[in-house]
Amino acid sequence: MEDGPIGKTIFACHSDGLATIIGLGSATPPNIQPQISFADYYFQMTNSNDMVDLKAKFKRICDRTAIEKRHLWMSHDFLMSNPTVTAYSSPSLNVRQELTDAAIPQLGAEAARIAIGDWGGRASDITHLVLCTTSSGRMPGADFDLVKLLGLKLTTKRFMLYQTGCHGGGMSLRLAKDLAENNPGARVLVVCSEVTSLAFRGPSETHPGNLVGQALFGDAAGAVIVGAHPTGDELPLFEMVSASQDIIPGTEKMVEGNLCEEGLMYTLDPDNPLHVSRNIEGLVKRTLEQAGLTKDWNEELFWLMHPGGRAILDRVESTLGLRKDKMQVSREVMRQHGNTMSSCVIIAMEEMRRVSEKRVLPTAGEGLEWGLLFGFGPGLTIETILLRSLPNKTFLA
Repeated sequence: MEDGPIGKTIFACHSDGLATIIGLGSATPPNIQPQISFADYYFQMTNSNDMVDLKAKFKRICDRTAIEKRHLWMSHDFLMSNPTVTAYSSPSLNVRQELTDAAIPQLGAEAARIAIGDWGGRASDITHLVLCTTSSGRMPGADFDLVKLLGLKLTTKRFMLYQTGCHGGGMSLRLAKDLAENNPGARVLVVCSEVTSLAFRGPSETHPGNLVGQALFGDAAGAVIVGAHPTGDELPLFEMVSASQDIIPGTEKMVEGNLCEEGLMYTLDPDNPLHVSRNIEGLVKRTLEQAGLTKDWNEELFWLMHPGGRAILDRVESTLGLRKDKMQVSREVMRQHGNTMSSCVIIAMEEMRRVSEKRVLPTAGEGLEWGLLFGFGPGLTIETILLRSLPNKTFLA
């Protein structure tokens, strides 16, 4: 980056051969649950209004999330017709999975169509498909369905990532980076599609983590197109300069999920934000040092942090000494969607691009050249991607 005429910032051209995000899209189901009334709705639907103290506790949890609304695939009629789903513990995997198996490809296809349109290419030009979900386990999977729904070539090389959890978005982007950079001419479609049907259940006095999850998780799909050597007709947004995955030692019990007859039973340890914040500084320093970069974390970097919860964002912000505005995109995604697991970071990237264009900034990365994307998930596992935001052709024309 260098200073140009009359004080304008001029960014260097993109580096040949690096995987580049050249299309973005997201989709949400039509059922909207306002957070302010969700506690009343939840305890009514689960026939639990007699649990007065627990309901009051759940209201406090909902109030502290900083979430305004969430989108859910499950309809009121579905929940009313399936009491085994609304019970805390009742054999219900079949009915849950039936809904999920229909929802994941439909929601994913909607996001993919938007990403393909944003890219400007044709579905038949997609060479690889990466589909990630925590919410399904059937074979053939939603990747197979998307080939038909989108009109992809039957020779499309498919990768299906099951039961990945919240860091699945970063994992999928890392895989897409390898595919794009090692297969000349590849155009990789990444789809992260999540619905909470497997994990929705009534309250329990003995499982407080369940209440936290019921207050946090929402449904959404995110999609990106990734390719190296963008053509003149493609609009490069973000280069993925590096991608890494790390396990925080001693945290394997912090986030767990087990698929049972009752659906997906998960454990969320309240110390998760503490463990993430204690390790994030070292990951930032290592990533920048390996790229030979020395950057002011407030003035010269943009941040795409997985909106896993308000406490995580607060602790990371405090630990890194970031200004309030540096986490604004992640907080806005949390406010509008809640935690949508693997699709969260893609939705955050799309939101950052939207805000940057609205402000007529020179790059989709809030006008800055360099930034970091983080995903957190079971393990605890942290995905770290160093991004380089490229000049916005629309604004520089």
